[in-house]
Amino acid sequence: MANRVHEIRDPIHGFIKLDSEERKLVNSRPFQRLRHIHQLALSYLVYPGATHRRFEHSLGVMDVSSRIYDVVTDPENIYHDSVRKLVPRRSEYEWGYWRRVLRMASLCHDMGHLPFSHAAEAALLPEGVRHEHLSRDLVLSAEMMPIFAELKIRAADVAKLAVGPKYYGEKFSDWESILYEVIGGNVFGADRIDYLLRDSYHSGVAYGRFDHNRLIETMRILPREDQDSKEPELGITRGGLQAAESLLWARYFIYTQLYFHPVRRIYDIHLKEFLQEWLEGGRFSTLLEDHLRMTDNKVLAGIDSASVNPQVKGYPEATRIAQRQHFRVLYETNPNDQTLNLSSVDLVYEAAKTEFGEQVLRRDRYASEPASEDFPVRLRDGNIASSLTMSSTFSDGQGPRFQVDSIFVSPDSKEKANIWLGENKGKIIRRIVTN
Repeated sequence: MANRVHEIRDPIHGFIKLDSEERKLVNSRPFQRLRHIHQLALSYLVYPGATHRRFEHSLGVMDVSSRIYDVVTDPENIYHDSVRKLVPRRSEYEWGYWRRVLRMASLCHDMGHLPFSHAAEAALLPEGVRHEHLSRDLVLSAEMMPIFAELKIRAADVAKLAVGPKYYGEKFSDWESILYEVIGGNVFGADRIDYLLRDSYHSGVAYGRFDHNRLIETMRILPREDQDSKEPELGITRGGLQAAESLLWARYFIYTQLYFHPVRRIYDIHLKEFLQEWLEGGRFSTLLEDHLRMTDNKVLAGIDSASVNPQVKGYPEATRIAQRQHFRVLYETNPNDQTLNLSSVDLVYEAAKTEFGEQVLRRDRYASEPASEDFPVRLRDGNIASSLTMSSTFSDGQGPRFQVDSIFVSPDSKEKANIWLGENKGKIIRRIVTN
């Protein structure tokens, strides 16, 4: 049968195209499982439209990474001999080979996600194991090998680009490093571009939107001449700098307004605690067959069953999720309460534990990890500069940071706890000064 082009209508990117051979990977069991993994965990309990799944996100990443590949390998967009030697010519077999590998790696990069995606992943997998390790193992599994054989690409190449050097565990060539950056780059990889646009669209907030078309069109592979090096990195032309800045700010705002919404965060905590009681041994299995059978649907069925009689079954967290009896915010970071760089949240939490008991309280603390936002920018005169010198947004090398530090209390204790806090916060906070 002739190899046909198939179209999938997508609300973010329009028509996403793939051929008959590529569709075999989409139809595979590991990829179809992503239809049953929510992108934003239980966020739909706060934002009703946020019911989208890893399935459509992965298709979107494939579409964006293909566009980036076509732009950065266009001969008109290659200005330096060191890059010209690195990038295959479009007339060569290698160019088409790596384009297909990149597309399939984009599809596979999230196949290892647990139910409800990132919610409590670190607490529910064996120490040192992350979903990227499961994605790698699925790509290299016996079930996927025949598909890659039909696609005439090496499974190892797909696995490398899907998870990157940190999780694949081998040294990458310069070319492989560039291609991984196209998918999973810290600044403007296809994964980040798609999830910001998609999460913003489905949740109904405007914070994650930015001029992604302009950003993609200005992306280039550039040597780090600003560092006296010919080592290539993914960068942009001067005309794309504002689009790159807007992506960083979009990420900051969507974290603070959507991902860190307090009700969304407490549902992650309730879900983690339910799973720790409900799963055998308190953790997800890393056996691939067990992983493929574990989806959001199975967990939701468990929550529904457990919430019918939670006290008998010992699953009170199931009722909190199923009947929206989630804990409420009692106290959160307040700059007016901070003195001598000590944490008022720590003091309030310790005092509240003494007053009410730990069982009616929950603590949520998270801070974004430092990440380098240093990338090359090609100026109009052909010289290359660092993003750190070109923009105040990138000047500290990390971009805008975000964090959350909150205390939650059970609904039954909320009124009493609020009265107690109002009467005692001054005495609690004064301990910072006296200490």
